[in-house]
Amino acid sequence: MKSAVLSLFAALSLGTALNAADLGGATLKVGSDTTSPPMEFVDPATGAIVGFDVDVVNAICEKINCKAEFVTTGWDGIFTALQEGQFDLVASGVSITEERQAVMDFSEPYIVNGQAILVRAADAALTVDDFKSGAHKLSAQANTTDAATAEEIAGKDNVQAYDTFNGSVLALRNGDVDGVVINGANAGAYEAEFAGELVVTIRDLKADPLGLVFQKGSDKVAAFNEGLAAIKADGTLDKLVGKYWTAE
Repeated sequence: MKSAVLSLFAALSLGTALNAADLGGATLKVGSDTTSPPMEFVDPATGAIVGFDVDVVNAICEKINCKAEFVTTGWDGIFTALQEGQFDLVASGVSITEERQAVMDFSEPYIVNGQAILVRAADAALTVDDFKSGAHKLSAQANTTDAATAEEIAGKDNVQAYDTFNGSVLALRNGDVDGVVINGANAGAYEAEFAGELVVTIRDLKADPLGLVFQKGSDKVAAFNEGLAAIKADGTLDKLVGKYWTAE
């Protein structure tokens, strides 16, 4: 285990791809909300889109002979853009849910995320029960599984959702809310960015499998699953997890 909030989805057998699919060197456009380090973000030094999801897709493309071209897209419109054909797939830390599976296709899970709650350092003693009591407000990015979890914990009336995750963090820093439900994969990055001010003390709220997203009926899903199986089998996926999350 590389992190208390992350694990490879080892329980799901992806199989061993001895002869991965070949996409003929095609360049695929990949939509991503690049504001979520370390999953995907813009390197301030180079302007390049980087992160764990980027590395995973690139590693898969090496196995199935394709090239990924990442395009920054706001979360609120990312699935509409996919449906309109602006992208071939979305790689943006997307949770696999039944509601989404009804209208889009997913790859097999490539990682399992454990949701957590980010709080002010002065409120580090807060517990899940404190939020359940209704005495403290939660926030999360709108239209995410984090927002759904926040409502389950604190009740809809005690949750303030924002269009961007950074909006939720700002509300926490300003004292407008008392906690932010966060993708556990991002917890360390935000603790480091706001060291001494914000901390994550509540972890592993829910297991949240993440997958790559495609239009319903896409002929690329099988190829990406083969590539994913290959990078799992040869240890590449484990190495990428180790690159971004150190053992605890």
